[in-house]
Amino acid sequence: MNDIIRWNEQYYILASSSLAVGRTEVLKHGETFAVFDRYGDIHHALSGPQGLYHEGTRFLSRFELSLQAQRPMLLSATVKEDNALFTVDLTNPDLIVNGQRRVTRGMLHVCRTRFLWQGTCYERIRVHNYGATKFPLLLTLTLEADFTDLFEARGRQRERRGSRLKTIRSKTGPVFGYKGLDGTIRRTSVRCSPAPKQVTDEGFVIESHIPPHADATWEIAIACEIQPQRHHVALAYDRAYGDANRALQRDKTGDAHVYTANEQFNHWLNRSLSDLHMLISETPQGLYPYAGVPWFSVPFGRDGIITALQMLWMNPLFARGVLGFLAATQATEIRPEQDAEPGKILHETRQGEMAALGEIPFGKYYGSVDSTPLFIVLAGAYYERTGDRAYLRMLWPHIQSALQWIDQYGDPAGVGFTTYARQSDHGLVHQGWKDSHDSVFHADGTTAKGPIALCEVQAYVYRAKQAAAAIARMLGDSDRADRLLKEADSLRDRFERAFWCEKLGTYALALDGRGRPCRVRTSNAGHCLYGGIAGQERGARTARNLLREHMFSGWGVRTLATSERRYNPMSYHNGSVWPHDNAIIAAGMAAYGYKEGAMKILTGLFDASLFLDLHRMPELFCGFSRRPGESPTRYPTACSPQAWAAGAGFQALQACLGLEIDGTRRLVRFVRPVLPPFLERVELRNLTIGAASLDLVLDRHENKVALTVARRTGEVEVVLIV
Repeated sequence: MNDIIRWNEQYYILASSSLAVGRTEVLKHGETFAVFDRYGDIHHALSGPQGLYHEGTRFLSRFELSLQAQRPMLLSATVKEDNALFTVDLTNPDLIVNGQRRVTRGMLHVCRTRFLWQGTCYERIRVHNYGATKFPLLLTLTLEADFTDLFEARGRQRERRGSRLKTIRSKTGPVFGYKGLDGTIRRTSVRCSPAPKQVTDEGFVIESHIPPHADATWEIAIACEIQPQRHHVALAYDRAYGDANRALQRDKTGDAHVYTANEQFNHWLNRSLSDLHMLISETPQGLYPYAGVPWFSVPFGRDGIITALQMLWMNPLFARGVLGFLAATQATEIRPEQDAEPGKILHETRQGEMAALGEIPFGKYYGSVDSTPLFIVLAGAYYERTGDRAYLRMLWPHIQSALQWIDQYGDPAGVGFTTYARQSDHGLVHQGWKDSHDSVFHADGTTAKGPIALCEVQAYVYRAKQAAAAIARMLGDSDRADRLLKEADSLRDRFERAFWCEKLGTYALALDGRGRPCRVRTSNAGHCLYGGIAGQERGARTARNLLREHMFSGWGVRTLATSERRYNPMSYHNGSVWPHDNAIIAAGMAAYGYKEGAMKILTGLFDASLFLDLHRMPELFCGFSRRPGESPTRYPTACSPQAWAAGAGFQALQACLGLEIDGTRRLVRFVRPVLPPFLERVELRNLTIGAASLDLVLDRHENKVALTVARRTGEVEVVLIV
């Protein structure tokens, strides 16, 4: 992932902010996300991510409910499978007055339901009295709004901050305010209906007398307001929830659906698809999957592209939105402080006070070496999937600019490989997907000095030039297409000579600035299979070595082999297991005919999902070897949900099925499909190819997979290659 903290202490995510200490629940809509504990509270005393955030700022840092001046007892907490609603069931503890038990626990049921919609957190609190007498209810909600920037919540210290505004007390709740150093006024407006008994600077108090076997309901809206922007007026709870659900259903209309005979597998993929829809935000160019909650709930170029590639067979609208947004934000000039150069594709873009003031370089930041070739790869894959000539014609100038960046700025020294070296002291040291400060090194553990040429980046460039050639030919420029294919072939020859390590049986992680290979066993080599740059025999050896004990933990392929000097199963990039990394490797293995490897990876990820909260795949987990009957070990600051982790299951399943969709010819192919023993049947429903639509059934038999077309509308051919 794009963890922008590992290379420099000032952006480090403090260990005290561990997401693994106690279970938290998350909600997200658009530019707003929230992290709560299982009671539905936000604790101001705990460091870390809890809070209500909007456009990079925490608008609510405390939200604690007490019942009769005590914390209620937790019965259960759950997030709906579609991630639309967070529900908490509470009850009263034994209430002691003057040394005597006056109310027995379990007399009251307190139900809190909550969702986000258009910059507002909506909550309904319903209290039911199961007692035989009238209950004098006292609910206290304590609130604070610290208006810290997300990077402050991550542990960054600031020398100066803006000023808090005087809290306004309305009849329905408090309004907190803050004027930032950027001159922007941010307000948190709280409204309770019916109006509470008392409103203070710290929240409000609800008093009521609830008759026996009766209930009472209050609705709360917490609006995040940024002036002078125009904001939607907070709606009534039911109307807002209806609007939110209709929007969610509308966004899902283009999805294909996977149903299998294994209900646990279904739960994993259903949660993954719901996570993706929760992370998707609407941009002027279309749908964009934000990277992950809590630390990366913004557009990242690399993450968005890979997520779109993972989901391309399921819903090509994701890819269209990603391509449009990244084309619109493509760099057009040299800006060293942003690592920007003409034609380069975005690494990330953030909002918030610190980004606006330049205290962090990520307002618009271009420090990734792989986003640009991957942009071209996605454009080519989108065209193959959809046959959308008009959209590719519109994108072609941006693709040409990206190709020019690869040839000119991506290889400034003329070494024949795409390299990176940051231009600013505030930028990322390492600019591949493993962007921690210690992720690129030699076999003796010494840090590799740049400019760095990563093995997987050359594979992406190889595949990008092939994709661009196909697009150029479609647009009628055969000469350009031929040149691009020759450039790709030449790159492949150079790559094989420079990166192959015969003794290791795999490709070097990188070449340093002196052209010396980093001879370490890493998962990066698996991406070379995905890019297609590896020779057939060497690709097969690489695939087999990735599944040996020193690389495969039992849950997935480690980022670094246990035999390497810097191996640490608890590190971010040097021994951990990343689901998206594994899915890319599975796709690469399948492309080289090693379906057994793809099945092993799919099986490992599925087995891990059985132990995870909500079957939700996190950004990463630790790389300890699998122990019988035990779960994978959580990584303390992993984002969950994470977009490309949610897409991993779909990509790994596609790899096993050998599913290829050619929208230009209205053709669906299954190339030597395989299914693991736990998947006896897989049904693909609403698989769309242009105006056509398919329902397909794949049944596993002892030595083969049978294919049945259950429904077909429109003109589309289905082929099974065994």
